[in-house]
Amino acid sequence: MAKVPPSIVPFLTCGYDNCQCSQCVNQDTKQRNVDTFKLREEDLKAVDFKETEDKLHINWSDGHESQHPLSYLSCWFKGAYAEEFGKDHMIRLWDSSIETHPPSVPYNQFFVDHGWEAIGELTKKIRIHGFCFVTDAPVYPESTEDLLKRLGPIRNTHYGGFYDFTPDLAMADTAYTNLALPAHTDTTYFTEPAGLQAFHCLSHEPAPGEALEEGESLGGKSLLVDGFKAAVTLRKENPWAFKTLAQVELPWHASGNVGISISPDKVYPVIEQEGGGHLKRIRWNNDDRGAVNPYDAKNWYAAARVWNEILRRKENEYWFKLEPGKIVIFNNWRVLHGRSAFKGIRRICGAYIPYDDFVSCYRVTNTPGGRVAGRSYNNRTRMGFGRGKNYKEITEAPKQEAPAIEKS
Repeated sequence: MAKVPPSIVPFLTCGYDNCQCSQCVNQDTKQRNVDTFKLREEDLKAVDFKETEDKLHINWSDGHESQHPLSYLSCWFKGAYAEEFGKDHMIRLWDSSIETHPPSVPYNQFFVDHGWEAIGELTKKIRIHGFCFVTDAPVYPESTEDLLKRLGPIRNTHYGGFYDFTPDLAMADTAYTNLALPAHTDTTYFTEPAGLQAFHCLSHEPAPGEALEEGESLGGKSLLVDGFKAAVTLRKENPWAFKTLAQVELPWHASGNVGISISPDKVYPVIEQEGGGHLKRIRWNNDDRGAVNPYDAKNWYAAARVWNEILRRKENEYWFKLEPGKIVIFNNWRVLHGRSAFKGIRRICGAYIPYDDFVSCYRVTNTPGGRVAGRSYNNRTRMGFGRGKNYKEITEAPKQEAPAIEKS
């Protein structure tokens, strides 16, 4: 059993407010019962504390004894991340070689013992790799929708909720055509872009009267690119370009449909970071990007060309054929997706799931008892690339001008 760390003393100053006993926390709702601001300063003095098998007990000057599970306290101290989530849960950057061993979970596993183990495995693999396949799924939109709802509520957008479409331009978006799409993230124009995205190809057949030549395929291969891997590569090869794309903020928009004009609450950069230099989110869809500020244009376009070249390197592209019965679910904050052009009529279904609901599902199925960590999961263990020898925050840009771009 874990021992109380020597550094527990600083915790005592806020220990009363964070007591986990039934008097202080509603055990049904897990919400605080104590009015923090009615506590008097003299009540916040610890007079004694002791450790039992699984809890720390603190006696306060007003006679109250607060109780703190050691598993809760561990979240506050060094090493808690590795202890709680394990090394297997750290994200792994990947390239085209993942083709030989893509992460997957069989559909039938979701019906064994209520499917919690399969859901945990699916969300863990999405956390680690940024995507996962569900194989041998029934080729019905209803089955796909039911599965996705187990990960969280389906997000409604101007496209609707659960989508089921063919390339008929029912919505004014290139996705509703048969044109090729370069690697991009979806819903860059939302303040909070979609968290998870799912696709299931229900059918792909030649159009009526359309004849294919011998050996000719219908096309329509799907593409995934690890955006975090691309960002780490960019930082390593060209720190100036990385800093530019992480600092220059851009407008994003969706305004192709009648009655729709969507843009985020503010401008956002292509590469979003948070404290400690952690990668938080990639926001990249050149088709939905607004105008670059003229004062930043020279530098931004130069940096974006470097970024685009990295995204399109063959070693970074994972191509596969999305076939009936094979669902792909990916983290839209990390993994870019695209496709090659295609012929015929292709029917695709899928949905968006909010990021917070994905995190909740991951936590419930991958942490003991689904407990809420003592510190914010979103801020402490963001689904991003944590600190390490291969990544660190760039605090100062190299003193250089935008690199010259050779004309072809």
